[in-house]
Amino acid sequence: MSPPRITAPPSPPGHPHRRTGHPDGIVADAERVSSEWQVEIESCAVATRHSPSRQAALETWQRWWAVGALGLGSLWMTFAFLTVPEVMATAIGFNSTPFQFEIAFANLGLAVMGFRAVSASARERITIGLGAGMFLWGALIGHVYQWFAHGDHAPGNTGGVLVCDLLFPAVMIVLAYRAQRLSSTDQSPVLLPGNMSDSSHGVGSWQA
Repeated sequence: MSPPRITAPPSPPGHPHRRTGHPDGIVADAERVSSEWQVEIESCAVATRHSPSRQAALETWQRWWAVGALGLGSLWMTFAFLTVPEVMATAIGFNSTPFQFEIAFANLGLAVMGFRAVSASARERITIGLGAGMFLWGALIGHVYQWFAHGDHAPGNTGGVLVCDLLFPAVMIVLAYRAQRLSSTDQSPVLLPGNMSDSSHGVGSWQA
């Protein structure tokens, strides 16, 4: 049986949807987090409408995704696996094991990479996305295997975790790749009549 995978964490103490030690509370909390992300995505979309360029809009999306999805999402998972490992194991449908401690620090590594991606280059963001994907996509495969091979229908094994594991790294890679391509296009020399090209300093002329 594979080790526990990333899943939606329980809400902080006192949250009305939380039932300590019960996976249903985690499911309700996952729905709450999902709705909050939807609001943030819509807010980001509104903000980028006034961006001066496509590159600026892409940069806003990349920074938001790095912090809001990979950074804070993984940091919250670190907290959950360290403070309530039994609840997390129950939500996933696994027995509690010492590996949950290691899963917590694996998520801490993802959080550090997410925060680093805020000020990283497009190439580094692609690398960060691929690094995160090696863990999260492996977790996704594990969830699906446990689902079909062992009938694990626990909410933390077949719920929104599948979408998060897939999209967290994938969106970062796609956005960074798009930004890299757009930057390369904008910096390409402009061909002018007579096979003369416009240099990076804007110098270029046509000769008959």
